Amino acid sequence: MSVLFRLTSKVASLAKSGLILSARQVFDEMLERDTVAWNTMLTSYSRLGLHQEAISIFTHLRFSDAKPDGYSFTAILNTCASLRDVRFGRQVHSLVIRSRYDASLEVNNSLIDMYGKCSDTLSADRVFRDMCSDVRNEVTWCSLLFAYINAGEFDAGFDVFYEMPKRVLYAWNIMISGHAQCGKIESCLRLFREMLVESECEPDCYTFSALMNACGDSSSLVYGRMVHAVMVKNGWYSAAEAKNSVLSFYAKVGCKDDAMKEFESVEVLTQVSWNSIIDACMKTGDTEKALEVFKLAPERNIITWTTMIAGYGKNGDGEKALRFFVEMMRSEVYSDHFAYGAALHVCSGLALLGQGRMIHGCLIQRGFQGYAYVGNALVNLYAKCGDINESNRAFGEISSKDLVSWNTMLFAFGVHGLADQALKLYEDMIASGPKPDKVTFIGLLTTCSHSGLVEEGCAVFKSMVEDYGVPLEVDHITCMIDMFGRSGHLEEAKGLGTAYSSLVTNSSSNNNSSWESLLGACSTHWHTELGREISEVLKIAEPSEEMSFVLLSNLYCSSGRWKEAEDVRTEMIERGMKKTPGCSWIEIGSQVSAFVVGDCTSHPCIDELSETLNCLQYDMKNPVRFGP
Repeated sequence: MSVLFRLTSKVASLAKSGLILSARQVFDEMLERDTVAWNTMLTSYSRLGLHQEAISIFTHLRFSDAKPDGYSFTAILNTCASLRDVRFGRQVHSLVIRSRYDASLEVNNSLIDMYGKCSDTLSADRVFRDMCSDVRNEVTWCSLLFAYINAGEFDAGFDVFYEMPKRVLYAWNIMISGHAQCGKIESCLRLFREMLVESECEPDCYTFSALMNACGDSSSLVYGRMVHAVMVKNGWYSAAEAKNSVLSFYAKVGCKDDAMKEFESVEVLTQVSWNSIIDACMKTGDTEKALEVFKLAPERNIITWTTMIAGYGKNGDGEKALRFFVEMMRSEVYSDHFAYGAALHVCSGLALLGQGRMIHGCLIQRGFQGYAYVGNALVNLYAKCGDINESNRAFGEISSKDLVSWNTMLFAFGVHGLADQALKLYEDMIASGPKPDKVTFIGLLTTCSHSGLVEEGCAVFKSMVEDYGVPLEVDHITCMIDMFGRSGHLEEAKGLGTAYSSLVTNSSSNNNSSWESLLGACSTHWHTELGREISEVLKIAEPSEEMSFVLLSNLYCSSGRWKEAEDVRTEMIERGMKKTPGCSWIEIGSQVSAFVVGDCTSHPCIDELSETLNCLQYDMKNPVRFGP
């Protein structure tokens, strides 16, 4: 046995045992390295998710005496796919052609997979069409199918699906899971029925897992129970993957009792089982039970920690969420970009710029700054903390921007009153390929509303329906009414509200923000009669909500009609209503101070703060003190 073979085997053995640093040390000490040795180190990094290290080792391989082969290209393309780094992937593709590996079936399949995961369907299709038809195998077809489904191009995906020489079970699962990720539960079930009736394929545990995930993501309890019953009937209920998907489903829809029943019936609890029950407890707000399960779990992987961090954040306990993040960093768990993203979302919710910057520094060290999920969280964090330049920089560092990336940056510009930049960003987004959705147009309309761009807002509203076919929702109408109201076009606002009154009134979320927005505009522009009319509508629609009473009272006050304002306040008292006090907070020196309207005792420096505010108020009322 040669020394080279023995050392290469040792590198592989250490890497498989998780001792990647020791493996690298042995590799670095090797006096001679052939392509197999380089590939061993490269694939080890790639399998462990150490993508930046994989790219580094591949770069060194290129300039070594050894040369990359098909295994090298397959490994580095898998890394590009995991990073969604299409730019580097194209560079590797160019090297593949120059190295004459473009005829390799495995390399071509990896190229299609890489382009598919980066949502570059044109390049994926080009690689596919350049292959000889008799060379393509099931992996080739399924990789192209995944490319279209992953990019949301379902029509093209169906063309590939029905063009396949043989529709294998994996292809059916791609179609079902792809529609599931987009919340198309009806399409998932239709495909499932078609598979049972028209194909020779029998559903497996992954088919049922995809269906259960679709039901969970769409919060469809009825469909979920139906799929659960079919799963039991087909004999897949005892499979770990299927069992965990059922557990996750009940966790997602907030049925903690059913989730606990499934959890207790599992004979062999896997890590997924423990994580699912923690998620169920967090979703129902039972953080104490979640913590109890967390402590009982025999092992805790990165998903366990991330579930706890995100759960505490969503339940309003940001301090505990960040404490868990710090504890996770101190543990030996290998953190991923989802954990960093969860912590950043907590910082965004509390406007903790200092802690957010520290987390940003940590993720840069780990090479996660280009990931869309983390980048989106950074854009949101800096925007909410008032640093729009850093927000824009974080947006630019996202290697493969998804629709959420564009929408988050668009909202950031809008919140900061940068309407021109927001509209320019929208044009760039259209040119880049992503199709705008309902959230995109809410951001655009909100921006136009706050910036007084009525003409541009009307054009966006028209384009949304006519050019992109986005269904109108109550939030879009609210934005338009708010835009007309802010600009003083109250009759147009009222006309729009009346024209779409059925949509506003019959909103499934019982959302009356459209009328509330118009009532607020009446207060701003002192239109008392229209305000009183809208207030009556709101009292009928939401008799137990205080917002319409508060806005009407403010309207009377701004018009100097103090008696009517007092009558409204009296009616609120008689109905047992209380106005929710306003709250604001500020972070100074890593210490967060909160202030609530009417609370003049809780802050230790309240006397000094009041004195300072009085001085500022006096200076604003007497600008002559500041000179010309």
